[in-house]
Amino acid sequence: MMISKNNNVVAFQVLLFLILCLGVVNSAKFRYPSVFNFGDSNSDTGGQATLMGMQFPPAPKGNFKVSGRWSNGALILDFLMKKIGLPTLNPYLYSLGLPNFSKGCNFAAAGSTILKPTDINVTPLNLETQVSQFLLFKARALQLVSKDKKLKKYLPNEDAFKKGLYMIDIGQNDLSLAFKSNKTLDQVLASIPNIIGLFEIAITKLYENGARNFWIHNTGPLGCLAVNVAKFESDPSKLDKHGCVISYNEAATTFNLQLRNLCDKFQLHYPNATVTHVDIFAIKSNLIANYSKLGFREPIKSCCGSGGKLNVEVSCGLAKMLNNGSIMMGLPCSNMDDYVSWDGIHYTDAANNYVASQILSGKYFNCAPF
Repeated sequence: MMISKNNNVVAFQVLLFLILCLGVVNSAKFRYPSVFNFGDSNSDTGGQATLMGMQFPPAPKGNFKVSGRWSNGALILDFLMKKIGLPTLNPYLYSLGLPNFSKGCNFAAAGSTILKPTDINVTPLNLETQVSQFLLFKARALQLVSKDKKLKKYLPNEDAFKKGLYMIDIGQNDLSLAFKSNKTLDQVLASIPNIIGLFEIAITKLYENGARNFWIHNTGPLGCLAVNVAKFESDPSKLDKHGCVISYNEAATTFNLQLRNLCDKFQLHYPNATVTHVDIFAIKSNLIANYSKLGFREPIKSCCGSGGKLNVEVSCGLAKMLNNGSIMMGLPCSNMDDYVSWDGIHYTDAANNYVASQILSGKYFNCAPF
């Protein structure tokens, strides 16, 4: 049987793709010397709390003994770092206690968006600003290390920046704020190409400044967050069979499709980069759909909070005076591991642990074609 030259080329490209993609999947055993993370509250290890002067009590759950997180324990990022053998990432804004950045740095901040901040944003630290912070951090770190070799113990060296993993998990707030500003679904969908365009500018700037290993999370099922479901409880026609808001998840799915297309395009344009797209939407959707099989009792209802069917009328840690003069407190539940949702927006320690384990299984990695 004769095989044409073109067929040989195609076969080689397919084989190369499989080797590289399987290599990424096997990188659950990572060989990266460092991690630089960008994102929102899903991976914020204390940046926004430091910026705003907020004092978080130690997390009530887990063995990490962490604080400053929007959870009752560890975040997905914390579990990932532990399982790949690297220390928990310190936020860029940490300044006291001689923080160690030798294995990377976290630029994520709660409330962050890809779009430029507006008056309804809770933080000025959007993705563009986080990338600017990284560039300043890199320049300053290399300058300090070149002057004092002893600082290598605390700061990344050139090799760490060159071979490190650049993780990005952002976009949820762009969609949430669009809906919050009373945009229709069509208007939200129409805004997504601009959001993706700004995301491309950010990762291109990282690439131009030496980043080569990208790990990009898509956004989770926005319509399954209790704070969003509560808005539509009176109209079941707006909810799917799992109790999630159909329109919100349609927006998330559209965003994710365009993000995936961008990852593929970026990989083709920069063949010496490695771009891995992680399907967080699929992992979390599976968790919501099969929660009982996975050891949870509440897939949507908030653990911390009070009021209504979903515990989100009073937010976690806050208080509300009722008409009768009594005060309703947003308190945590006692059986935290039974809940997927911590506060109606963010996940519990137990749910984050599950998501991290699924990420590292390699089943949800989408490698761009070469």
